[in-house]
Amino acid sequence: YAMLLSLIFLIVLVAAIVGFVFRHEIKTSFESNLELALKDYNVTADRHSEAVDTIQSTLHCCGVQNYSDWERTEYFSQRGIPRSCCKNQDDCSEEDLKDPNKARLKVFVDGCFFLVTSTMESKMSVVAGISFGIACFQLVGIILSCCLSRYITNNQYEMV
Repeated sequence: YAMLLSLIFLIVLVAAIVGFVFRHEIKTSFESNLELALKDYNVTADRHSEAVDTIQSTLHCCGVQNYSDWERTEYFSQRGIPRSCCKNQDDCSEEDLKDPNKARLKVFVDGCFFLVTSTMESKMSVVAGISFGIACFQLVGIILSCCLSRYITNNQYEMV
């Protein structure tokens, strides 16, 4: 049991170290995937388009760096900026969303990349604290299982 807990402890430790070391690569990968999701937005109604809509409406952001990122997409030439960028869904017409100057007043102007990464970084301390707590419990479990094993081994010799 102690060996199993030690193995799990090492796996969690390695995952935490790898996540910390490669955090910049994770950001770069997220940014390129978000740009790709904008480029292919609503070409086929898929989970990527739904994820972009969810991020934009939840975090009150639009585009990768800002709302003008949508101007470089095929979706913008057909329908304008998506409705998920609108500050007020009732006050957002399709004509407004097709005109970047009018849309600036109706949509969130901040980009989603900075908001997502800053939200992730702000929550990292909570995740690190929970991980540290779990690791401490695992260490206590390892120590107690070793003590139990030693106790059982010592008692077997006393019984004979």
